[in-house]
Amino acid sequence: MSTVRVERDGPVPLLVIDRQEAANALSLEVLDGLEAALDQLEGDRDTRCFVVTGAGDRVFSAGGDIAQMRDLSVAEGPAFVGRGQAVLDRLAQSRLVSIAALNGHALGGGAELALACDLRVAAEEATFGFPEVGVGLIPGWGGTQRTVRLLGPARAKLVILTGRRVPAAEAFRLGLVDVVVPRRDLLVTALELASEISRQSPPAVVASKRAIDRGAGLTMADGLAVEAAEWLENLATSERVEGLTAFLDRRPPRWGGEGKAL
Repeated sequence: MSTVRVERDGPVPLLVIDRQEAANALSLEVLDGLEAALDQLEGDRDTRCFVVTGAGDRVFSAGGDIAQMRDLSVAEGPAFVGRGQAVLDRLAQSRLVSIAALNGHALGGGAELALACDLRVAAEEATFGFPEVGVGLIPGWGGTQRTVRLLGPARAKLVILTGRRVPAAEAFRLGLVDVVVPRRDLLVTALELASEISRQSPPAVVASKRAIDRGAGLTMADGLAVEAAEWLENLATSERVEGLTAFLDRRPPRWGGEGKAL
């Protein structure tokens, strides 16, 4: 049975990490499964947004596979760290919007997977953290870099250098997660959020995501240049005409998909 599967029950796909015997740990095989799932999702023109979650009701993902990391030789290290970074960066840069539904603990590589998603919805019982320093490692799949961009240096150090588990409510206050709900409402909330995004203009959503991501680390002047370039590219799509015409006609827009250039 595959450790990663895509479920479809409605317009929004659900990507499930199912390795419950190992707390949904991210082995190299799971990373391969994540990449294959992204191939499948990105190959479907009707898919605009998807939800990532862990199987079971206690753990989103407990992190990288401890046994694999213990047995790594120094020579094997670059390939291992590079593989994890590449898969999670592909997720982060996908044209699709990804929402992590944290059904339980998101730790180490699991927290890094959640941070690579565009948005994070957490169950009230979920925890978030980077325990790597307690087992002789550091976060290596984007944890130090994505956390500092979300929280700033001091708070990123507070979370990472202590190795503490941050409860969902505190993670929300810090900015590590975006929505906290009772467990029973988790998937419904994440799927409704995905549906809300999916109802918007597809090319406008893609361009907005690119502008935010590409401009985040730039000066204001350079960020505005990125925004202007994305705005002008989106202006040249047929979806822009449809959206504005629908607004003036007081009717819902009829999106055609990716949007054709005018």
